[in-house]
This record gives sequence, structure tokens and C-alpha cells, in this order.
Amino acid sequence: MAKLNIYLKFDGNCEEAFKHYETVFGTTISFVSKYGDVPRLEEEGMPVIPEEDLEKIENICLPINKDTLLMGADGLEAFGMRPVAGNNFSIYVTAETQDEAYSIFNGLSQGGAVQMPLSRAHWGDYFGMCTDKFGISWFVNYSPKL
Repeated sequence: MAKLNIYLKFDGNCEEAFKHYETVFGTTISFVSKYGDVPRLEEEGMPVIPEEDLEKIENICLPINKDTLLMGADGLEAFGMRPVAGNNFSIYVTAETQDEAYSIFNGLSQGGAVQMPLSRAHWGDYFGMCTDKFGISWFVNYSPKL
């Protein structure tokens, strides 16, 4: 069965927020990458990351307990992800199998909008982003390494 976590989107202050959350929850950030760390693959339809955004957070994870992660990133205008109150979070689904990931993604995106098709990501997982027909933002991930 899939697990759910929350993914927060920030307007350039993600790192500051997560350092604060570390003190609030008494845990330590387990993963962080910046947009400058991401391989710059020339993929069709992918925008170029502006130089001034390379130090912003591309992905960060803070374990809250053994079953829950708080995750986040700085939204970039280049990706059409300018965070504003109301669209600054997503529900992050971690599927147990690739088939489950595709089934969940296809079900959630039906009648909605796909921002990133579920496919192999630069870190090796299968990942996709969509907004369902009710306006809720979803990230679906399957890690073959788990």
C-alpha cells in the first residue's frame, strides 16, 4: 500500500524554513539538493534554470518519525511553480511497485492536468506530478531501490 507525505513549496526560503523545522521537530535533514546539483539535461520542453536560481533548494527531506517525511523545494517561475498561499503544497505518494505508481498516477490525473508525466527521473526513481480534477496537487514516486 502506498504511503502519503506532505511536500511544501517555498518562494526562495525553503532552506531557512527547514532549518527552523529541524529545531521544532528535533530531527535532522536527511537529504538536500539544490537546482545547481541537478544534471542539466537538454530535454525537450524542459525550461533552462536561470543562474540566480541554482542555489535554491530542488529537494529537501526532514524525517519527522519512522513513517513520515516532511519534504519541500523552492518553486521556480521557470517551471511555472511560483508558490502562493493555496498552491504551496502537494501530497506526495510513495508507491510500493511501479505498477501501483502508474495506476495511482493515471487515476489521479484523469480529468485533471499533468505537470510532469510519470517517468524515470534523474535520481533513478519513477516520478510524476499532476493536479487532479478537484485542484489538488499530487507527486507520485516509485523507487526501484526500496
